[in-house]
Order: sequence, then C-alpha cells, then structure tokens
Amino acid sequence: MIERIFMQQGLKKVELERYLKKELWKAGFTKLETMKTPLVTRIIINVTNPGLAIGKGGTNIRKLTKDIEEKFKIDNPQIEIKEIIVPELDAQAMADRIAELIGRGYSWRSIVYKTIKEISRAGAPGVEILLGGALSGKGQRKRKVRIYEGYMKKVGEQARYVDYGSAPARAKFGIIGVKVKIVKPGTIFTDKIKIEKPEEEKKEEAKEKKEKKEETEEEVKEEIIEEKTEKKEIGKEKKKRKHEEPKEEKEKGKLKEEELEKEKKEEELLQNEVE
Repeated sequence: MIERIFMQQGLKKVELERYLKKELWKAGFTKLETMKTPLVTRIIINVTNPGLAIGKGGTNIRKLTKDIEEKFKIDNPQIEIKEIIVPELDAQAMADRIAELIGRGYSWRSIVYKTIKEISRAGAPGVEILLGGALSGKGQRKRKVRIYEGYMKKVGEQARYVDYGSAPARAKFGIIGVKVKIVKPGTIFTDKIKIEKPEEEKKEEAKEKKEKKEETEEEVKEEIIEEKTEKKEIGKEKKKRKHEEPKEEKEKGKLKEEELEKEKKEEELLQNEVE
C-alpha cells in the first residue's frame, strides 16, 4: 500500500513536469521542486526567463495555480518562480537549447562545440555532451557521438554531484537524442586530494617571486632609460644635421657663383681679343 502511494506521487510529479514544460517552454523551464507543508504545497519552478513565466501582472501564475489545483488535485498550490542566473551551468537548459537549435536546422557540430566553450567559460570544471541518432544525414546509419572537456564522474556515489539534462531534437532526417552532463564549479570530489605545501616552502616561494619581480622591474627600468638616452642622441644628431645642411648649401651656392663669375670674365676677355 505504501509503495503504491509513492508510485502515485512520482507519476503525478512527472505529469506536472510535462504540463509545465508545455506551458512554460518559452520561459526556459528546466526543472520542478515540490515541498509539502501542513497549510500549502510549494511548487518551485526553475526558469531562465522569469518575466515570461510570471506574465503581465501575474496573469500566468494565476492561470497555472488554477489549472494545477483542478487538473492535478493539489491542495492550495503556491507557485514560486526561481531564476537560473547562469543558464550555461544548468544541464537541462543547455540540452533544451541544443535541441531547439538542431530542430531549426543548424549544424549539430557547431552548436555542440560552441556550447562546450560557453560552459567551460562559465567556470565548469567538466562538461560532456552525448548525441545519438540520425547525425550523418538521410539514409545513413544511426550513430553516437561523445564530446567532452575537463573532469567528469560517471560511476559511483560521486556521480550524483554531476548535473544531468536530456532533450529530444527533431531534425530533418530524424530524432536526435541530446544528453548533457555538467560538473558545476565548487563541487568537491572525495577522490581528488590536494596536497598543500608547508608554510615555510610557501614563504620561500613568495620571496623568490618578489625577488624575480624586483629584478624584472629593474631590468625594464634600465631598458627604458637606455631607450630614452638613445632617442635623445638621435634627436641631437638630427638637429646638428639640420644646422649643418643649410651651411653646406650656402657654401655650395657661393662656389657656383664664383665659377659663373670666372666664366663670364673669361668670355669677356675672349670677346675683347676677337675685337
């Protein structure tokens, strides 16, 4: 009898999740949390866009509460909208996004590699995306693809710390199954042990780093001073050249005038002799 009650509760939750996903797919519905109290039953809905879930003046929430009370026979349902601040770290949100983009006609390769980059940039230490179905195209054999980055747990009690999400993508050539696994930042695995160095070694390393920094700063300063002195010398040489060039030109001009005068005198003498 007790088992039957638990089964009924589980089925009711699955039906409620399906209903909310259908109603709030535009708002980016990911998962549902229920908490039963003596007075009310709290239903926490996780969405990426809370504005669309609430609606104008809370019309959407009122409608949802009424439908949940009538259809699923839940006494005094109290809906709470919880915003997913970083959707890149939510596995279900990422799976839904990939499925939607594949359904629109985008290449699954570009979508998957782009999402992996986005998730790793958000600070996730491990990501894994599994795709299965008609990936090669029309008439081709169905296959599976696994793309991953970082550290991932798959088996044992520690696999519960990994966030999981799945969604079906309706592509042109058939349905593609999308599975996303994300290790959220801050998750501590017991098998990963960090051996910290003693304080003396840390202090010595800090001293060495400071000395290296000081040395590099001094070298940089010396290089800057040398560059400045070189620039000054080059500037002085240019100024000297500028002063010397007009003098040389004047001297050349004088020599030319003297040569012309000599030529004129020689011509006059020749003319006098001819006369």
